[in-house]
Amino acid sequence: MRPIAQTERTQLHRLPKRGTYTREAVYSILDEGMVCHVGFVADGTPFVIPTAYAHHGDTLYIHGSAASRMLRALGGGAEACITITVLDGLVLARSAFHHSMNYRSVVILGRGRLVEEPSEKLLALEWITEHLVPGRWKDVRHPSTQEMKATAVLAFALEEASAKIRTGPPMDDEEDYALNAWAGVLPLTLAKGEPIRDVRLPPEIQVPGYVSAYDRSRVSSEKVQAAEEKSNARSNFEAIRFP
Repeated sequence: MRPIAQTERTQLHRLPKRGTYTREAVYSILDEGMVCHVGFVADGTPFVIPTAYAHHGDTLYIHGSAASRMLRALGGGAEACITITVLDGLVLARSAFHHSMNYRSVVILGRGRLVEEPSEKLLALEWITEHLVPGRWKDVRHPSTQEMKATAVLAFALEEASAKIRTGPPMDDEEDYALNAWAGVLPLTLAKGEPIRDVRLPPEIQVPGYVSAYDRSRVSSEKVQAAEEKSNARSNFEAIRFP
């Protein structure tokens, strides 16, 4: 898989060893994340909007109301900064200064392409649905002609992007290791709750398997560590599976 070319805008300056430009690392984070934050400027005012997304190959898709400020601005050629973050744990150091988080994040820069071809647009909506809940698309009514007209889809080429990963324990100042304070990592995971039936759902309709068995597992710590080590081995400036 070809790497993502570094640019002046994506090159990491703070802690560059945590950065990577490999598509494997970037795509694994996109696969596991659920929400992206889209930053843009409209009429001279900056906005950051959270939204669902999906990536397919070298393209990231977002969607929304065709009348929304975000879709109108980005569809009109405004540049975007899109971020995705997966939080893996809280890093508790012996000093307040060195507290941190273990995380995997991606930053994508570029201009979106308004998806107008009907088959690609419908596929993008399917990919977004399946990214959130695999197996759901086949069970639901697909968008009507009117709903398709009311929905805008944007495609962003994944050509100017970088990932940043932090793993491992706290990094205290040497003299602080003698302090009488607990230190370590508090792992965090995203867990599903018990499905809640809609009040108008007929009793004979059972919870589908893709809901009852839903599992958006974190990438194992071994895989995260391997990605980081591979990244550092390639360059000091480098550096999901959806079950």
